[in-house]
Amino acid sequence: MKRKEFILNTGGVILGSLTSSNLFANLHSLSNLNFQINIGVIGTGGRGQGLIKLINKISGFNVIGVCDNIPFRLEEAFTLIKGNQNSRAYSDYRALLDNEDIDAIIVSTPLSTHDQIAIDAIDADKHVYCEKTMAKGTAATSRIVNKCKQSNKIFQTGHQYHSSRMYTQLVEMINNGKVGKIISIEGQWNRNGDWRRTVPNPALERQINWRMYREFSYGLLAELSSHQIDFTNWLLNATPKKAIGFGGIDYWKDGRETYDNTKVIYEYPQGIKATYTCLTSNAKDDYKIMVMGDKGTLTIFQKSAWFFPEGQYKTEYGDVDGVSGATSNWQQGKGSELDLKHMDPTKQALIDFKDAILNNQKPLSGVSTGAKASYAVEMGIQAMDTNQVIEWDDANFIF
Repeated sequence: MKRKEFILNTGGVILGSLTSSNLFANLHSLSNLNFQINIGVIGTGGRGQGLIKLINKISGFNVIGVCDNIPFRLEEAFTLIKGNQNSRAYSDYRALLDNEDIDAIIVSTPLSTHDQIAIDAIDADKHVYCEKTMAKGTAATSRIVNKCKQSNKIFQTGHQYHSSRMYTQLVEMINNGKVGKIISIEGQWNRNGDWRRTVPNPALERQINWRMYREFSYGLLAELSSHQIDFTNWLLNATPKKAIGFGGIDYWKDGRETYDNTKVIYEYPQGIKATYTCLTSNAKDDYKIMVMGDKGTLTIFQKSAWFFPEGQYKTEYGDVDGVSGATSNWQQGKGSELDLKHMDPTKQALIDFKDAILNNQKPLSGVSTGAKASYAVEMGIQAMDTNQVIEWDDANFIF
């Protein structure tokens, strides 16, 4: 887009509220969509801009609106929009929602704003892709769930690994007995760095580094571990019964309010324990999930998975270069790499969102799975904050 085409609608900020419109007024039909879905992206920081770049590569998706209340972020996002002279940039998300040409929105704003924006979007007759974690806290999660119950719009939660075809195959393998009886699940997402974004103006510190501040975010557990929590809920087809955990601001003494290291243990039915660790001062093995059973351990990375047999269960042998008995893909300590085909999970999740809208079908990562992960995150935060065991309370957790 040319610089002179940059249109900035002023008149509000992204955290504002909007009076709900008639939920069922002016419903779009699939025939009107004409297999071309117009998208508005609300929140154009690093994640939002990354999503726009992926959408640009997906046939049938067309970003025609972007919104952020940080001007330089908004302009950066606007330059990423390709091929539509009707594209607009907004500083107020309510103005974007008023655009009747927009069929669906992506919410990639700070966690504390997800529920209000998502609810307003549904009231404005838009389909919603809401980044993880779905909402901040029990009450906010329940508000989204209740709104979706009243609506016929598609709602997808941005736990992209739920859309990964590699993960789908792994869940099927495990459920078919690959690791035997599951004993434990160990998840980690470690990095060595302060997790901060560059701030061009100190006045923008809390807006840009919102993940560091409790007003906006729950930090590592919500922004990273929630993906792995969602996976465990999916794999076990269950929610945790209780949680205990520890977190602290022990390394980065820089004014942050969310923990710089977390370790939370959840207990699931049948006594299965699932542990999630996030560090910001040691990156060993980065992202990893280990599903441990009495027949072996399946270790899952972001782009690959390995199986290591346990006890009497031996690795499968084959022929390599005509030498019988050699293993074709065995690595000591890791086992055998599984041959699983898949694409980038976030791109797959966006394609799934498009298909769910066109086919009017329930997303793989929908409001129910999103709510369960959100509630589990809340349990973990409470456990770390109080140093107490937090139990799942059906009276508070609806879906």
